[in-house]
Amino acid sequence: MPAPTIVSTATTVQIHPLVLLSATDHYNRVAKDTKKRVVGVLLGQQKGKTVNVANSFAVPFEEDEKDPSVWFLDHNYVEAMNDMFKKVNAKEKMIGWYHSGPKLRSSDLEINELFKRYTPNPVLVIVDVKPKDSEIPTDAYFSIEEIKDDGTATTKTFMHVPSEIVAEEAEEIGVEHLLRDIKDNAVGTLSTRISGQLSSLSGLQGRLEEIRDYLEKVVSNQLPVNHQIIYNLQDIFNLLPNLESHFMVQAFSTKTNDQLLLMYLSSLIRSVIALHNLIDNKIENLKGEASLATSSTPAPENEVKETAVSSPTTSSPSAADKDKSSSK
Repeated sequence: MPAPTIVSTATTVQIHPLVLLSATDHYNRVAKDTKKRVVGVLLGQQKGKTVNVANSFAVPFEEDEKDPSVWFLDHNYVEAMNDMFKKVNAKEKMIGWYHSGPKLRSSDLEINELFKRYTPNPVLVIVDVKPKDSEIPTDAYFSIEEIKDDGTATTKTFMHVPSEIVAEEAEEIGVEHLLRDIKDNAVGTLSTRISGQLSSLSGLQGRLEEIRDYLEKVVSNQLPVNHQIIYNLQDIFNLLPNLESHFMVQAFSTKTNDQLLLMYLSSLIRSVIALHNLIDNKIENLKGEASLATSSTPAPENEVKETAVSSPTTSSPSAADKDKSSSK
């Protein structure tokens, strides 16, 4: 059996939301609705056994769909972009690369060897741009060499390492505002807000369940006591409001009464408007019925007689008849 040897590999890869947004935007601009994948460079720092991926940029990349061993990556573009990012933030160094996967490919080892020109042990992060569930859409890998017991040549392969999504306070605020601006025209604003609140409550429930499980394991001596975690939990509990205080109860009651009053007034106004529209409709119907009745009523008798007198069928006495009568 081969025995893999690991040299200075990290145990955890921390990925910031900006990297996910950049990779998704890169895919939507270049390879949306195709079978192609996109490739980019990861920037960040490596502190001990933790790799912090804070930023990234896209790289021009092409490969032959029929022959995976044929691919092209613009080296000059990578070097130029890396130099410009150094001028902006010298702390962010090139630590690896990413592609949209969704799985490893046969040419990944060759591309990884190329990135060893810029960093000794590059990390590969596969970003799933079309996730089907709510799991973390990233997989991190490091290249290692496997030494076989039979004395044959070593082979290179990828070793999977855990990855997690982390964000600073400023990043969390930015992502929240970004998600607020994304609107689905087919879904109403109220539905969107309710869906957001439900997802927030489900996330809060998950965190509370994690806290409960941890405390239960500590009580049952399955895990050692971590005082830093206990201090953080104590700070969280101290920030919770006292729901039994008179001021808090009065504030909640006032807020509830204001909301109920607003709902009552809205219902009352809606009912008055509906009644007004109903009355207008009845009046329009009565006017229409009256106009139809007037048009279908027969003409009076005197109008009929006047019409008969003025009709051309009743001839007046001619001039010859008048002469005859005068000669007599």
